[in-house]
Amino acid sequence: MVRIRGSYALAIMFKDYPEEIYVARKESPMVIGVRDRESFLASDVPALLKYTRNVYYIGNMEIGRLKAGEVTFYNLDGDEINKELVEVKWDTKAAEKEGYEHFMMKEIHEQPKAVADTLNAAIVDGHIDFSEINISDEEMKKVERIHIVACGSAWHVGVVGRYVIEDLARIPVEVDLASEFRYRNPIFRDNDLVILISQSGETADTLAALRTAKEHGVTTLAIVNVVGSSIAREADKVFYTLAGPEISVATTKAYSAQLAAIYMFAIQFAKVKKEIDDAKYSSLIEELLMLPDKIKETVSNQEEIQKFAANQATEQDIFFVGRGIDYAICLEGSLKLKEISYIHSEAYAAGELKHGTISLIEEGTLVIGVLTQEALYEKTISNMVECKSRGACLMTVTVFGNYGIENTSDFVSYIPKTDTHFSASLAVIPLQLLSYYVSVARGLDVDKPRNLAKSVTVE
Repeated sequence: MVRIRGSYALAIMFKDYPEEIYVARKESPMVIGVRDRESFLASDVPALLKYTRNVYYIGNMEIGRLKAGEVTFYNLDGDEINKELVEVKWDTKAAEKEGYEHFMMKEIHEQPKAVADTLNAAIVDGHIDFSEINISDEEMKKVERIHIVACGSAWHVGVVGRYVIEDLARIPVEVDLASEFRYRNPIFRDNDLVILISQSGETADTLAALRTAKEHGVTTLAIVNVVGSSIAREADKVFYTLAGPEISVATTKAYSAQLAAIYMFAIQFAKVKKEIDDAKYSSLIEELLMLPDKIKETVSNQEEIQKFAANQATEQDIFFVGRGIDYAICLEGSLKLKEISYIHSEAYAAGELKHGTISLIEEGTLVIGVLTQEALYEKTISNMVECKSRGACLMTVTVFGNYGIENTSDFVSYIPKTDTHFSASLAVIPLQLLSYYVSVARGLDVDKPRNLAKSVTVE
């Protein structure tokens, strides 16, 4: 095995041993399930849920021998390794559509529960308690700089996190794409913290970034959704989001659960750094706990979005604009649209439009503006008006009460009011629904978009 280059997850059968399968892995994910006299092999837990919830996680550069209901593990020297059988707590129904046409729509509707479960895992009696992940207030107090490292939608969570953590806790935050972080020879200092975000816990670039941080002796904290995943096993500290299995390639509920986790870390950092008083701390937590109901309300308002989306199915280019946290929301909205509808879309910080991008706006081009940040509201409207004067069709996502926007925008989707730090959790919902309905209108495979995989296990 040591002579094979690159990453791999291998399953090999020998003619002389027809009742056995030999497996090995390096970097790529692998999970092994057992039930009675049966053994199962897959790259991720959801694939096994219909058959068993008892699994083994094979380690890097390890070998396994699968027989009927029996698995034996070895290291490269051929020595037998004892491994713990793990019971997956996910409900097997989570891997079924349960009447929904697509997993993505089911998972959009599961976001209130995913967020509530994740919040309730750490909020106890009105306080955030991270004792179960072995990070104390004293440790948090010592943190002087945070690196958030992730890929795709998880990176968008990190962008939101930067705005929220810096504003509430006044700790400098750097947000890196894992594929860039691992190659740019990052500068670490004493009392840095590296937060790695991944749904699967197997994202190759994020795992490599984790190892880079550990090589430099920096404390690592993983936010992942899969118990026993590679990133979870190797990080110093792990916070598990409780989104349950997510089947659709385009993430929705895992993204929302990650946001909930980031909010809690931001609030707790702000408290231990004494940037907020007890009253503010309590009010922020109270607002957090109201998010699931507000998400549920937002999800239910989808009829008008469905009608609007049907008219956008023939678009070729769509642009998203916003400022601050709204810009971070636009990044996620744009990604959702392009990955399942195959329409070219881009997200821009609204203030950058005049620096070249506005030349792409022509008659009928759809521009989607996100306006949830009160301090930036008028400035973003100004940017959208400039687009409209060049023939753009405008869609706006904003908070109930901002009804004056209807004089400017062609279509408005309203979300409930919440603390502006948490607006991403609500504003992303109309964008998820828009992407879903555009994809359906185009007759595409919503859950399995071309060329994409749920877990990106290669560079």
